Amino acid sequence: MTVHVVGGGLVGPLMAVYLAQKGFDVELYERRPDMRRADIPAGRSINLAVTARGLKALEEVGLREDVMKIAIPMKGRMIHNVEGKTSFLPYGQKEDEVIYAASRGLLNKVLLEAAGQCGNVKMTFDKTFTAEDLAALEDAPVIAADGAWSVVRKHMLENVHNFDYSQSFQTYGYKELVIPSDAQGGFRMEKNALHIWPCKQHMLIALPNTDGSFTVTLFYPYDGFEKLKTPEDVLAFFKRDFPDAVALMPALADDFFANPTGALVTIKCAPWNDGNRVLIGDAAHAIVPFFAQGMNSGFEDCALLNSLIGKTPDWAQVFADFSRKRKADADAIADMAIENFHEMRAGVTDPKFALKKQVGFALEQRWPEKFIPRYSMVIFHPEIPYAEAKRRGVVQSEILEKLCANINAPEELDWQQAEKLLA
Repeated sequence: MTVHVVGGGLVGPLMAVYLAQKGFDVELYERRPDMRRADIPAGRSINLAVTARGLKALEEVGLREDVMKIAIPMKGRMIHNVEGKTSFLPYGQKEDEVIYAASRGLLNKVLLEAAGQCGNVKMTFDKTFTAEDLAALEDAPVIAADGAWSVVRKHMLENVHNFDYSQSFQTYGYKELVIPSDAQGGFRMEKNALHIWPCKQHMLIALPNTDGSFTVTLFYPYDGFEKLKTPEDVLAFFKRDFPDAVALMPALADDFFANPTGALVTIKCAPWNDGNRVLIGDAAHAIVPFFAQGMNSGFEDCALLNSLIGKTPDWAQVFADFSRKRKADADAIADMAIENFHEMRAGVTDPKFALKKQVGFALEQRWPEKFIPRYSMVIFHPEIPYAEAKRRGVVQSEILEKLCANINAPEELDWQQAEKLLA
């Protein structure tokens, strides 16, 4: 039995490895050249943050250690204010509660190498998959991991009765920039943090790379981008809102105009399956990057789908079960990712936000069976489904609002009130 995987980005090769380890022959198709052999862009190149859900899937196929070799641990957010001063907000409160920065391109190569080392995986590059190709595989199982603009999903949209599809664009775009390494190849800022310059209506972020550089991304309204027409406009804007970043970016204006402005889209659809075809990853549920779960949710898709595949699977039933089990979680993380955008660009500067975070940590320390902060549930607890994390998060938000209403420090917390609210 040959299983056909469409897409050689991040999710497709991981799915191919899962299938190969189960004993299936796999054919994988990718429209770009083989990036193991050619120096080509990795596509949409916002740096990635690997979290517990992605690591769990990588562990299952024996790839966790390979990925750790190209990853840098980030213990929290380093917040930069307009005076250039910084403050650190940890992601969690345990030693292992960190996330890992990884280059999209390097990670893609690790996954392609792993798939290529499986003797039962054949990979075809420079291959644009078409509706005709899909028709030719009518009787074979097809797993579509071909991204937000999936050819297979387009075919389903046109041919599946009552196929539900929506796409929603943010009014913000993004521009990728760079902070190079210093003269010795070292980091110009703290390397074990995700750096954020929040400005309420927009923000700049920076993630570390293994070569000492930082990948920097500006998230800004489209009408704002339209006003930055000259190098002088760009420098004036950055000096006003991100002053300490300017000195670290010697090619700022050149990079700004050389790099395209990317779009931020959320895509929801249903069903993800049509007979022996199924959508996974961004093809099924593209989300904005503000909860660091796009890739991680795609890897989690692979793990769930793999768990449903037996030695002699009824592919149509497996794919239907996967679609049914996973849809609510995908919708939940899509919604939470949009909510987290506001937190990152505005909430982190609010003293009440920091207080609620500290109180949440205090509740988790005392009653870990009753309270795990929503961020921790999403990032560090793969055993908690996204939909459940979202549900609990709504309740927790109300609890934290009440507990922090009349206090200014976690030491002032009314523990009796907290116990009643958590009962």
